[in-house]
Amino acid sequence: MDIQVIPVEADQLRTPPTSDFGFCRVFANRMFTQRYAPNRGWYDARIEPYGPLQLDPATVSLHYAQMIFEGMKAYRREDGRINLFRPWENMRRFNNSARRMAMATVDEEEHLAAICKLIDLEAEWVPSETDASLYIRPTMLATDTTLGVKASAAYLHYVIISPVGPYFSEGFNPVSVYITDEYVRAVRGGVGEAKTGGNYAASLYAGEEARKKGYSQVLWLDAIERRYVEEVGAMNICFVYEGRRIVTPPLNGSILPGVTRKSVIELGRHLGYEVVEAQVDVYEMMNDVKSGRITEVFGCGTAAVIAPVGRLGFRDEEIVVSDGLAGPVSHQLFSHLTDIQYGRAPDPFGWIYTIPQNGSA
Repeated sequence: MDIQVIPVEADQLRTPPTSDFGFCRVFANRMFTQRYAPNRGWYDARIEPYGPLQLDPATVSLHYAQMIFEGMKAYRREDGRINLFRPWENMRRFNNSARRMAMATVDEEEHLAAICKLIDLEAEWVPSETDASLYIRPTMLATDTTLGVKASAAYLHYVIISPVGPYFSEGFNPVSVYITDEYVRAVRGGVGEAKTGGNYAASLYAGEEARKKGYSQVLWLDAIERRYVEEVGAMNICFVYEGRRIVTPPLNGSILPGVTRKSVIELGRHLGYEVVEAQVDVYEMMNDVKSGRITEVFGCGTAAVIAPVGRLGFRDEEIVVSDGLAGPVSHQLFSHLTDIQYGRAPDPFGWIYTIPQNGSA
């Protein structure tokens, strides 16, 4: 792929923040874009100044939500170089989402190369501070201009990047979770396993209701029986039984196949835990937390990595998990994952890709 690099004017250049990053509040000076047409394939690849998109009011993605995105991070190593964590999984999932949304797919190697070139040009935006990283958001929008309900033929693919701190203001401290059996996020046979905007739009109302009740996240149940645990917020969910057995719901078509989830399964087994993919009945789970059989609960995802759960609310009942503290399994998984991501520990799995600097490996 030939990528045209368009200079950023001196008066448009912004300086990256050095502290108080928040989460995706300010974006780097450049972005990657390319377009797709059936008779041309992908074309006009460029890295250009970050700025607004020009979209016709009839653009189909604005009306029928034919869009997808990804979420991944870049990490500053102690030697100054920059790591990506399992980027091939994100490239593959991006295309799987595209197929489910009847969109054009991208060349996965070219997609990764474009991200690396963008980060190499904007390397100063990758933080060096502890627990900070660079969030990467590849996105694809359908760009046909028609109000007919059908798959678009034309697409815009772009990538924006932003320095971030911890996703939750609590940092690596337990979050509170409200379990809803009134609202559902996704159903098997739908688009729950695709990273598309509609999944997240479906979660907003229940999320606001949970916040009014004093909780920071929503735990979703299955849409049919409203009994079996699926996801927590925008993360996958795990339960630790008696400190040794980790259980996470199986991928059933309505659960997003998380890259961090997959890593927790592989790392957990490597560390000697029994890791099982199995249905979790919400009523049994609540009883197991109260009895102490479940010793920890945690969410896992790119943004937070590991998010311990300290409090669960369901209907009119509230229970405390692990004395409201982050447990040893959550701590161990978080430490091992982040040490690998930042290059502080060996990577026995081949998960890390270190971005070439100025074209040299």
